[in-house]
Amino acid sequence: MVRRRPGIVTDAEVGTIPDQRRTAAGYAASGKQRPELPCEGYAALGLALHIKRRFEEALAIYDAGLRLAPDAAELRNGRGVALLELRRPTEARDEFLRALKADPDCLDALGNLGNALFKLNRPEEALAAYDRALKIVPDNAQLHTNRAIALRRLDRPQEALMSAARAIAAQPDFAPARFVEAGVRLYLGDFAGGWRGYEWRRGGAFTPQRRKLAAPLWLGEQPLAGKTILLHAEQGFGDTIQFVRYAPLVAARGARVLVEVQPPLAPLVSDMPGIAAVLGRGAQLPPFDLHCPLPSLPLAFGTDLETIPASVPYLAPLQHRVASWRARLPRCRPLIGLVWAGERAHDNDINRSMRLEALAPLLDLPDVQFVSLQHDVRESDAPLLAQRTDILSIGQQFTDFADTAAAIAALDLVIAVDTAVAHLTGALGKPLFVLLPFAADFRWLRKRADSPWYPTARLFRQPQFADWSAVIEAVRRALMELISFSPAERSA
Repeated sequence: MVRRRPGIVTDAEVGTIPDQRRTAAGYAASGKQRPELPCEGYAALGLALHIKRRFEEALAIYDAGLRLAPDAAELRNGRGVALLELRRPTEARDEFLRALKADPDCLDALGNLGNALFKLNRPEEALAAYDRALKIVPDNAQLHTNRAIALRRLDRPQEALMSAARAIAAQPDFAPARFVEAGVRLYLGDFAGGWRGYEWRRGGAFTPQRRKLAAPLWLGEQPLAGKTILLHAEQGFGDTIQFVRYAPLVAARGARVLVEVQPPLAPLVSDMPGIAAVLGRGAQLPPFDLHCPLPSLPLAFGTDLETIPASVPYLAPLQHRVASWRARLPRCRPLIGLVWAGERAHDNDINRSMRLEALAPLLDLPDVQFVSLQHDVRESDAPLLAQRTDILSIGQQFTDFADTAAAIAALDLVIAVDTAVAHLTGALGKPLFVLLPFAADFRWLRKRADSPWYPTARLFRQPQFADWSAVIEAVRRALMELISFSPAERSA
């Protein structure tokens, strides 16, 4: 039988992982006899293709099986999972509903229906689907974990912690549950419990990004004097920018510090004090005695809310590039940078990014020169950006983050959604407005208008799910208060 076990992608998303046991167990738990499927060969082949991540081929196999057995719930469920992996959640949801119509007790389809609804940004409905499944298997760790993720997106963190605790009670070594619990604790400012639990990512969402290095992992216990340590990026650009601040602190303990980052960040990080060498990811590594992923450094240093190393700037733009960008930008004030969308493959992109048109109330402010720092302009935004001749678009000219940093240095303020540019602006110590979705990422904490990580940042949060209009109105009011230059000052 084909099972689809909801798995953790980040602290804010569920995915699917194939296995072969849950459906039979589900029938046993419900006390009902599992019906025999005449097309188990198609199900098995579809599963094999899924494991090899050949989802289009798996879809074709399920289609072939369904031509012989249109009401086979297992094949419907397998087809739905393939559609989820192909980022077609609406079709996947419909397939799971068909599976449940054929077999209302198909536990796989019920859990995966929750996954599809979550990916469709309907966490309340996803929660209801997980609760229905948990009535059949009340001690299932994966379902409790996915329930915690849905509650987290609904900004119900205490309930999310309770669901994660149930998952851990059912399966103490279940890494996804430990990781989700850690994310919620960090979101609530419980750094003592959060950073330790965050290490469970090595067996959860970010396992493919974990480095298999022969040198021992350093988490703060061993003395560093006389040692060479490799600090290496593990996740996205924003994570690297946020946590590379610890590199000079590692050097201050007497270590020779090597830093490996994504190549577009290497030129910018190279000038940080205390770093012996900066390597682009993929370069050959020199010998080293210890290693530590950058996101593990807060744990290594026992970081709490009072001890965050928040001295900014800790990154500096390359001055010759700053001069180049200043020469290209208008000689007026204020110059305000804009970033309204992040990496489209991000698991929570549907919530953290917005359309350019949502910024219209800001764009109409007089005597302001807006500058687009958007490197990846989406097809849906390109026509409007081309029409808005009042927006100077430079982001697509950037070759790396040193370019982005130099352009930011020439601006007065940056307004950005939760992207690497927001982290970069904060790291440069420049004024920053961050536009945050409801139940934002843990690094921005909960219900704060400031950031202990970035002292120059102001946070503008959605007051309710998907409400960008309230955020933009609050930013507009803040801008009107902030822009107090006289005409002579603006033309200077």
